[in-house]
Amino acid sequence: MRAVSARYNSTASNSPNDSSRPAQTHFGFRTVDENVKEDLVKGVFSSVAPKYDLMNDAMSMGVHRLWKDDFVSLLNPGRRGPIKILDMAGGTGDIALRMLDHAREKYADRDTSVLVSDINPDMLKEGMRNVRKTMYHNTPQVAFQVANAQELDPEIFPDNSFDLYTIAFGIRNCTSIPSVLKEAHRVLKPGGTFACLEFGKVDNPLLSQLYEVYSFSVIPMLGSILASDRESYQYLVESIRRFPSQPAFAQMIRDAGFTTGQDFSGQGGAWRDLWGGIASVHLGVKA
Repeated sequence: MRAVSARYNSTASNSPNDSSRPAQTHFGFRTVDENVKEDLVKGVFSSVAPKYDLMNDAMSMGVHRLWKDDFVSLLNPGRRGPIKILDMAGGTGDIALRMLDHAREKYADRDTSVLVSDINPDMLKEGMRNVRKTMYHNTPQVAFQVANAQELDPEIFPDNSFDLYTIAFGIRNCTSIPSVLKEAHRVLKPGGTFACLEFGKVDNPLLSQLYEVYSFSVIPMLGSILASDRESYQYLVESIRRFPSQPAFAQMIRDAGFTTGQDFSGQGGAWRDLWGGIASVHLGVKA
């Protein structure tokens, strides 16, 4: 659950008269001071936490579950033996549980572990509740930690300590994407993988038009009906539109020090589009 850098999105003036003003960024389509965005985002996710899965179902017509399955299958945890995963913005634990299930079911791996981290304690409470229903409760395979993806505590998140860093539908909500990527690079081991599942830009004009109508007309209405919370859903739609294009985000990943594929979708590319680019998986490797 995080978002976009002032470098790419700030609307602050460069005039001398503005030198004392706080740096600005976006919150959906609104321009806000960087120092208040974090609290605004926390408010959104505290509001939607109890119905987060329902929210994702509404925003993707349930397809987010297939996208997450594809994400985990692509990463294939357990294939090379047990690994240590940091699932940032992990909220309700759905990616973490998919990772552990995949490693166990496909490779009989019961040693892969996931540290689920999120800036929002309410989201982590939902994740803990979900894990208590599984075989991973009270095992060393899963743990939870409140943390800001932009400033990870080095004592809890040491340099070169994780094999895989995942973030699903979260990075667009951060105030500074470059800071998140820099921290991801720091905590990954050499050869470790950064993997991000996020909404993208749709190239097909017809699909793009249909998706636009659904996003701005249907999703906020569903927020009102399902959660009595139109504003939070409206923000989430707007945050998707403000997120960089697939090539722009791939360049940001490279700027943080990662190696990626070339600027196209598919085998050998920097990203893989899902459902025509409605969502995309971005990958980077730490040298």
